Amino acid sequence: MYALYIANKNYSSWSLRPWVLLEGLGIDFEERFVPFLQGSSYEAFRSFSPSGLVPCLVDGDVTVWDSLAITEYVAEDHPQVWPTDRAARAWARSAAAEMHSGFSTLRNVCGMNVGVRVKLHEVSDKLQRDIDRIDELWTEGLSRFGGPFLAGEAFTAVDAFFCPVAFRIMTYDLKLSDTALAYAERLRQLPAMRKWYEAGVGETIRDLPHDAEIDGVGTLIEDLRAV
Repeated sequence: MYALYIANKNYSSWSLRPWVLLEGLGIDFEERFVPFLQGSSYEAFRSFSPSGLVPCLVDGDVTVWDSLAITEYVAEDHPQVWPTDRAARAWARSAAAEMHSGFSTLRNVCGMNVGVRVKLHEVSDKLQRDIDRIDELWTEGLSRFGGPFLAGEAFTAVDAFFCPVAFRIMTYDLKLSDTALAYAERLRQLPAMRKWYEAGVGETIRDLPHDAEIDGVGTLIEDLRAV
């Protein structure tokens, strides 16, 4: 059975991607939770992850780090990770890779923090470009492959890679088209996403550097996390 190392569900967008993929597709795995440490988690995470980062997947004597590498490794034994149609699969891989390597302004301004609600001070031109590109990608996938998911009828890796964005939209009240907002809500209502959200809100561990980022970008208007 796979062992998947993850960090705090409230904050860790990178951990969410492979976790929601495995959980959502019913692929057996053991969750190994290692919380972020104050200061630096690098040395502690190095005990299981060569990069000192999460997520990290261990399969017997094989260790796979990085969310995209984990996805491709799992897909070797579980082809449902990607769409069966070749064109849809090519599009899905491209969109997932774009999410994996891009959207830096969205990541930096709107850090994942599922248990709070924040009013942004401003939406810069760079942030708006990222939002617009997300909207464009989602609308294209839903239209081209018929929905309800980005590459067709089934939830696949491309949807998993955008699951953190669905939470960011909720946290920061980001404005997208009705089509994109409906898709984000569809993701949030998936049983795996609801399970992650409830666990994230229920966490009492706080990562102060993550929380401190809020003051730099907006105003905290609601904190739903457990005390």
